[in-house]
Amino acid sequence: MRMESSPSNRTSFNTADGLSLAVDVRHPSGEPTLLFAHGFGQTRGAWNAAAATLAARGCRCVSFDSRGHGESARVPNGDYHMQPFVDDLLALAHAQPQPPMLVGASMGGLLGLVAAGEVRPSPFRALVLVDITPRWETAGVERILAFMQAHPDGFASYAEAAEQIAAYLPQRRERKSEQQLRPLLREGADGRLRWHWDPALLAGELISECERYQPRLFEAAAKVEVPVLLLSGERSDVVSQSTVEEFLALVPHARHAEVPGATHMLAGDANDAFTAAIAGFIGSLEPAFRPRGEGEATCHEVLKCP
Repeated sequence: MRMESSPSNRTSFNTADGLSLAVDVRHPSGEPTLLFAHGFGQTRGAWNAAAATLAARGCRCVSFDSRGHGESARVPNGDYHMQPFVDDLLALAHAQPQPPMLVGASMGGLLGLVAAGEVRPSPFRALVLVDITPRWETAGVERILAFMQAHPDGFASYAEAAEQIAAYLPQRRERKSEQQLRPLLREGADGRLRWHWDPALLAGELISECERYQPRLFEAAAKVEVPVLLLSGERSDVVSQSTVEEFLALVPHARHAEVPGATHMLAGDANDAFTAAIAGFIGSLEPAFRPRGEGEATCHEVLKCP
């Protein structure tokens, strides 16, 4: 059975400190609600394919651009800190008609761990952590930051930007088109195209705060009571076997599945397997979740599941 794409309803959400966040809602009347939180330097567009598929299967899918990212507002003074990101996520979760299942990639997953471990009752029905654990491999994070910092003067054309992305993500077979790149780039007064994120995200204390957050992350993770699925990429340089084992010892009720061939950019590398894993997880928690379509693989058929 072929799943039809689900169009999104574009809306906005105002944070406690007055910023406007760009939000997409697919299948507003569906359930359960999935709240998608992207990684550092990404946008809500990273979830488009997965959210459309899961919305077509009956889920209410909400994705948003974090402050300073994509079409969301930037902090006026450029003074970014981790706690407001956590507060934004909590506010969005509490604004949903029911506690959502959080699907959080990298930074989004860390914010979810803090919120799920520190707030009672939990703001989430369950957690899906996408290639992130409370301890991460420094080399992988440094590679991401190096890419983000590499082109402060931007690009002369979309083709030039596509070339740089292709070099950064050699596992991807197709280069991004101009249409795909438009949401990721902003044209400056000088005509140059620069990435969507606020440069102040890289210039302030936010990066160093991530390291200082690790004790808080471990403490929060140990207090998470809701169901947890950790999805990791087989070729990830941010999550490793040792960090996964450490996390599973800390959160013994968590499940883990590894997506073959995928890197840290898991949803983009292997979206079908990624989506199947989430659907299988939802099905294990929500008996009323509609059955899989004909020919659609289960998590255990496409992933390395324990």
